[in-house]
Amino acid sequence: MTESTEGSPPGVVRASELTHAGAFAIDTPLAREVADNLARQQLASATGPMPKPARTRVIVVANQKGGVGKTTTAVNVAASMAGQGLRVLVVDLDPQGNASTALNVEHSEETPGVYEVLVEGARIEDLSKPCPDVDNLDVLPASIQLAGAEVELVPMVAREVRLKRALDEFLERNSEADHAYDYVFVDCPPSLGLLTVNALAAAREVMIPIQCEYYALEGLSQLIRTIDMVKDQLNPSLSLSTILLTMYDARTRLSAGVADEVRNYFGGQVLRTAIPRSVRISEAPSYQQTVITYDPSSPGSLSYLEAAREIADAATTEPAS
Repeated sequence: MTESTEGSPPGVVRASELTHAGAFAIDTPLAREVADNLARQQLASATGPMPKPARTRVIVVANQKGGVGKTTTAVNVAASMAGQGLRVLVVDLDPQGNASTALNVEHSEETPGVYEVLVEGARIEDLSKPCPDVDNLDVLPASIQLAGAEVELVPMVAREVRLKRALDEFLERNSEADHAYDYVFVDCPPSLGLLTVNALAAAREVMIPIQCEYYALEGLSQLIRTIDMVKDQLNPSLSLSTILLTMYDARTRLSAGVADEVRNYFGGQVLRTAIPRSVRISEAPSYQQTVITYDPSSPGSLSYLEAAREIADAATTEPAS
């Protein structure tokens, strides 16, 4: 096992190769799960720093279905990148404020945040807060006030691009090398209303988490139509760049079948890494942490680190503008 697979560092093989390479005599669901965990640990210890993008990558994490790991993906990929020295901003655009909770940032009703940016025209740098548990990671929090923003935005001029204008101005003011952000992740609510449209208008890329369960692809056509509409009318640079499989259980045929179906449908947009179903991932938010800080050596943490690396590696193929 000394030859590297495509996209892996020299000397590292991926989990899918271990059972076929004779690392385990019997190819069973349990053996595959052990192989997955071993490969994650090997990859995490063998890889170097994540590359910086040539320009700030603004990525919306969206799926109108709830419970697919959308917020979990946004905060854990962001924390993985920040832990590797990249400078990251998370914009919590969900009125539930779950991303703010996971990143241990205050978001009570009295806490100013993204609502004030969208409705009142406040500056992002005046309201964003550093994540106390992860260096290089800032958060623009959401409060319950954001729930009313959908209605309040309706009569406003340029209602679909208010976040874009605020974010563009913010990134321009922080464009110097020492202050520039490498990534901005926007965590959307599980709906396709004005908040999500604002996010899509402000971003260059969309990442969709898809759970490895029945009906995984149900409803995605509506999200893709919305992405295409925003691209045609508001944001020509928008692209669906990343699909991430979540809640993957190597012991079941269902997860493998769904993963195959998603890969066949979306092709190269699907990350090689799939996020396993994990108690640690589910526990972490109750301690106001990401799984990256809650249990860094867990399979869930290592999987998100590997997924973040795949996303970061893609930056090296982007032309600078």
